Amino acid sequence: MSTLQIGLMYGAATIAALFSGIPIAFALGGVAVLFMFGFMPAASVDTIAQNVYEELASITLLTIPLFILKGAAIGKSRAGKDLYDALHTWLHRIPGGLGVAVVLACGLFAAMAGSSPATCSAIGSSGIPEMRKRGYSPGFAAGLVAAGGTLGILLPPSIVLILYAVRAEQSLGRLFLAGIGPGVLLVVMFALYAMVRWRTEYTRAAAAGTEHEILREERFTLREKFTALPRVLPFLILLTGVMYALYSGLATPSETAGLGAVMAMVLIAVVYGAWTLADMKPIFAGTLGESGMLLMIIGMSLLYSYVMSYLHISQGAAAWIVSLHLSKWLLLTAILLLVVVLGFFLPPVSIILMTAPVILPPLRAAGFDLVWFGIIMVVVMEMGLIHPPVGLNIFVLNRIAPDIGLGAIIWGTLPFVALMAVAVVILSIFPGIAMWLPNLVYG
Repeated sequence: MSTLQIGLMYGAATIAALFSGIPIAFALGGVAVLFMFGFMPAASVDTIAQNVYEELASITLLTIPLFILKGAAIGKSRAGKDLYDALHTWLHRIPGGLGVAVVLACGLFAAMAGSSPATCSAIGSSGIPEMRKRGYSPGFAAGLVAAGGTLGILLPPSIVLILYAVRAEQSLGRLFLAGIGPGVLLVVMFALYAMVRWRTEYTRAAAAGTEHEILREERFTLREKFTALPRVLPFLILLTGVMYALYSGLATPSETAGLGAVMAMVLIAVVYGAWTLADMKPIFAGTLGESGMLLMIIGMSLLYSYVMSYLHISQGAAAWIVSLHLSKWLLLTAILLLVVVLGFFLPPVSIILMTAPVILPPLRAAGFDLVWFGIIMVVVMEMGLIHPPVGLNIFVLNRIAPDIGLGAIIWGTLPFVALMAVAVVILSIFPGIAMWLPNLVYG
């Protein structure tokens, strides 16, 4: 049987397994094992456990459960609400300041927690009711939080960037630094949209001549502004300290992850008094659950990729793409469109682990910087978090704000999908937005 026929069978079996409702890890692992029995030597089946273990025995992957523990500790505390409240008191005089505060709170919380769902939940649970109370339309409020939450997979310490670093064999430090510039770009674009959209809703309410909550002005005293800071500053110091330890060379990424986890646990104990067994149990339970799920997906995905490589499916697909002799930017466009389509059905982790063996060799041959491409790919996958049918952030918000219909949430997120597409174009025209900081630090 030819490589093409085996490849088509492999792809069809994968699609069938994923759409059958089987968990992603077992779907990928099951397809891989099935093809090992059918097309590989019998002795290869005996090495399944060894192959999975060797792939997972990576010092870079060790950072994943530690960063998840750090995010879980912060996410289970009231840090998200305190961060949002503090920003709101300082930004309330800006047109649409409440929405801008939500975007900035999402960005800062994402940088501390490294999780998109945790960011949506922590900021949305306090930000959405406050925006609704002050006259923001339901879709607008939900869209702001959903889009802001996507920053969790772009800003360091992003689990998705860690996995990309492993699969693309790129420097994790460079990837983390490369995510900062595009992250700031998206925060600025989202904040500007929040101001413009608020002005539109304000004008409409004023023209209607009715008593509308959005027309009400708020005032905070200087005392209230400074009172809001003490509970937020320790976490900002944590963020700064972890980044300094990583990029100054004081600690490796895994050591930095451990340091961040310990410091986060200490901070929630000191600031919020969360030190009893009852306080710690949900943090550790959440960490074990999410880490176990992710590592299982990673292990099975790497086995899946190993089978692809052994059967020359990934090499054949990459060679076929190269043989098309597409122009450099047409190749990039085609690959990003593929990522968009996969984002309709798969989470970012699975997309990276499944596509890396196929798409990275042609991109490398075309002369693209794989660190820069990793950031572009993550921004495109951010779009998948807020558009149907999978749209993880949409369903997180539907759970924490059940009074907002699913349709309203989806319509509220679409402008942000468009903004992310514009950001991809900007980053393609001006790659220095992503690369200037890693080049400055690493040369």
